[in-house]
Amino acid sequence: MTTTVQIRRQGGAAIVTIPAHLLRTLHIDVGTALDLSVENGVLTARPVQAQPRKRYSLQELLKGTSVQAMAELNAETAWALEGGPVGREIV
Repeated sequence: MTTTVQIRRQGGAAIVTIPAHLLRTLHIDVGTALDLSVENGVLTARPVQAQPRKRYSLQELLKGTSVQAMAELNAETAWALEGGPVGREIV
């Protein structure tokens, strides 16, 4: 499938518009990161494969802290537990 598009200027950037039918064919959408490469004068754009986010255990998150440090943090933020909800918080 070949489609011709124009390079245009928007602010200080050069913009290429990708037609909707090509986005659907590639199963990508606005905001998708693309890896651009040039080889032998040919520009290639490939969707970047999303890396799964690392999930941390509670033990990993608390590594390097102490019981005393946690007690100090709890004391410093105790005021946040006072009063009722004021917005759309989930309680």
